[in-house]
Amino acid sequence: MRIGVDVMGGDFAPDAIIEGAVDSLQFFSANEKLVLIGDETSIYRRLKMMKVNPEIFDIVPSTEVIEMADHPAKAFSQKKNSSIAVGYGMLKNGTLDGFCSAGNTGAMLVGASYSVNVIPGVFRPALVTIAPRIDNRDSVILDVGLNPDCKPEVLLQYGILGSIFAKYVLDIENPAVGLLNIGKEETKGTPSVKAAYELMREHPGLNFTGNVEGHGLFLRSMPDVIVCDGFVGNIVLKMAEVFHHISRLRNFKDAFFDRFDFENIGGTPIVGINANVVIGHGISKRKAIMNMINQTRAVVHGNLAQRIKEAI
Repeated sequence: MRIGVDVMGGDFAPDAIIEGAVDSLQFFSANEKLVLIGDETSIYRRLKMMKVNPEIFDIVPSTEVIEMADHPAKAFSQKKNSSIAVGYGMLKNGTLDGFCSAGNTGAMLVGASYSVNVIPGVFRPALVTIAPRIDNRDSVILDVGLNPDCKPEVLLQYGILGSIFAKYVLDIENPAVGLLNIGKEETKGTPSVKAAYELMREHPGLNFTGNVEGHGLFLRSMPDVIVCDGFVGNIVLKMAEVFHHISRLRNFKDAFFDRFDFENIGGTPIVGINANVVIGHGISKRKAIMNMINQTRAVVHGNLAQRIKEAI
């Protein structure tokens, strides 16, 4: 297994990326390799400062960087030798099993569409995030920002994609699926959500448990998969992140709220494309990068892209 990491992506690149990559090696087995993609001089300099043998990595040089302020599509097309473009090229030709970056999110999404493409039969890819529950288990929420307005059949398919993720990445057998709504009644919600409810209820391969209200999130009763459009999901994601921030501001320490810290989650996988890709937060530092790489490793171990191809 080979996982590529964009060394040049993120506000604290390249040093924080290299440091997180070194930390992640403790979780790698003998047949797993981490590939550092970026400026060779910076990589070798930092590894030397850390007294780390560069031979434990595969180092792939790139000469360009897609900056955070760059136009995603234009930059991906014009900067052919950027670390993001090189990483996607390696995914496409099969020399990487997974790729992750804390760089320009738009460019990462463009790369997914331009290089490895959407799995045939998938209406729209989605961003997935881990949602901690108070019983120390994890659920998943999708979409959390890729598609702000979804048709009913897209929401149905998100239930399928989320179920595959929960089964093969989180090891949850027959995951329960819920639809995020303003009430539990099937008559509640927008026309799209109400139509999605009917589709999900009738789908034979989905363990659909009905609507879930906002106050049902993060509790023991929360289903294993929560489905919503990207507009709602992104709001939920950012509200969840602020739980941890507020607890720190109030000098309140609790292990459960620490699980909302984005550094402990690492990144959001893109599901529905022909490769295993994880996007990290732009402000990621050493710990977050380590967990972003570990998240990518888990997705590759779950063989997520192939599982989705088979299911769709």
